[in-house]
Amino acid sequence: MASGSALVVAAIDFGTTYSGWAFSFKHEFERDPTKVSAKTWRGGQFSSLKGPTCVLIKPDGKTFETFGFEAEKRYTELAEEDAHKKWFYFRRFKMSLWKKVINRNTKLEDESGKELPAMTVFSLSIRFLKDELLKRSGDQIGENGLEPEDIHWVLTVPAIWNDAAKQFMREAAQEAGILQNMLTIALEPEAASLYCRHLPVEKGDNSRTCLSKFGPGKKYLVLDAGGGTVDIAVHEVGPSGDLKELHKASGGAWGGTKVDEAFMNFLGQLAGPDVIERFKDVNMEDYIDLLRDFEIKKRDIAPSKDSKVTIKLPIALSELVREMKGTELKSKIQQSGLEEKAKLTGDKLRLEASVVKTFFQTSISSCVKHVSVLLDKPVNRGVQAILMVGGFSESPMLQETIKIKFPKLTIITPPEAGLAVLKGAVIFGHSPKSVSERVSKYTYGTDISVPFDGSKHPWSKREEYKNGEVRCNDIFSKLVELDQTMVVGQTQGAKIFTPICEDQKLMSMNIYASKNKDPKFVTDYRCQKIGSFDVPMTGTGTDRSVMVQMTFAGTEIDVECK
Repeated sequence: MASGSALVVAAIDFGTTYSGWAFSFKHEFERDPTKVSAKTWRGGQFSSLKGPTCVLIKPDGKTFETFGFEAEKRYTELAEEDAHKKWFYFRRFKMSLWKKVINRNTKLEDESGKELPAMTVFSLSIRFLKDELLKRSGDQIGENGLEPEDIHWVLTVPAIWNDAAKQFMREAAQEAGILQNMLTIALEPEAASLYCRHLPVEKGDNSRTCLSKFGPGKKYLVLDAGGGTVDIAVHEVGPSGDLKELHKASGGAWGGTKVDEAFMNFLGQLAGPDVIERFKDVNMEDYIDLLRDFEIKKRDIAPSKDSKVTIKLPIALSELVREMKGTELKSKIQQSGLEEKAKLTGDKLRLEASVVKTFFQTSISSCVKHVSVLLDKPVNRGVQAILMVGGFSESPMLQETIKIKFPKLTIITPPEAGLAVLKGAVIFGHSPKSVSERVSKYTYGTDISVPFDGSKHPWSKREEYKNGEVRCNDIFSKLVELDQTMVVGQTQGAKIFTPICEDQKLMSMNIYASKNKDPKFVTDYRCQKIGSFDVPMTGTGTDRSVMVQMTFAGTEIDVECK
């Protein structure tokens, strides 16, 4: 959906760890595409253009209380009064869309294990971000304000997500009051890539490492490392400066939160995993402060630095060790056999640099291995640069490792790499055709039945119809193939289907996605039903037909039936 006549493009970057919003008016975009207005979030000593992705919902499970730093603060206040047990507090919940098969009825667990529908949690969060943005953009316009038709919305999702997760986000946005025809789903690495293509030379570190200098035919890899997922795409600059996707987006759950998990696991080795669980349960304020302290320290750790890392431990943690283990935390550390790696002086835990670096190991080695595999593929030969974006890309550990491992490539990290997706999403909303080609991540098709042939069809698929015909069901009929290059806006795979029975009043169509290039049956392994609909049919007879075609209008698929 193009932004068309919209006066404003408003983007919501709904991240695993941090979220934010930004917007720009049409006339501003035409003057300078990178100029956007965004909210400044403040929490403790933190001030940034994104706030933590956490939401507090009232005990009724339906009413929104607050979001971001405010949600953290309010929940810790409730915890201090021991009144938090009935409230619902969700943090870093976006990863649930990657981890599980998602549908409209999926439930999410909050920090204390209580469940609410995922749709409620996502739509309340999106509604808050939307209403805040509307207030700010309205303030800039004056009293007349904006009509819903004046704003085109863009919602960001990881490119490695499947179609069901994208559809879920679309429905959550509608539930939050965003009009369906005024919403575009943007893929995070594409948005970041567009933003960096528009950055003027002087904003890059120097002209050699600036993406806007890349002319037609130049290829580069986008490494979008966020809190939850790492999304990797390969782009080529087209003849008119547009972008072509060369290789389907890939990646995994190797983001910055893996580093936090490793840190908390290490604390578990020192104090006891049961102590950490209880600490998180009864001392939420201290737990949040501890993670915030680690977040600041984490950004400073580099392969070339060997200085110790000091973390201030809350008194409550030492008290819990005394209560649950009958010993002091210092003695517990000595018993753990980790005294060489971690020393406790007062309330300060001093960790050896070598230990802290191991917290990054899983994430970074997964990224490096994946990038190496991609660069070896024939379609990606000639890649000249790696563009590093996303909050985790600001980590010197990841940046320096990538530079060391890929010395022949130019490594580009834009200023404020964590905001590249958010600002790029605004650009994408103004010019959605700036990405002209994409590569299909799946083989798409529908299920058909054909006359049964005992020599090649399994008997489990055999069915006798009321007109006496014996047919084989569940045959996968391809519409689009895995790795197929699709020009945005062009229709793909038009096919004609005919009814089995003469008196059929409608044809039920199911759409399937498979990770195999040539699936035989829709029941095959790695094949998933992603949607279904009924096509009404007039008249009678088996010579009637329905034409089905797919159009990749943008980041989502339109299926058209005639």
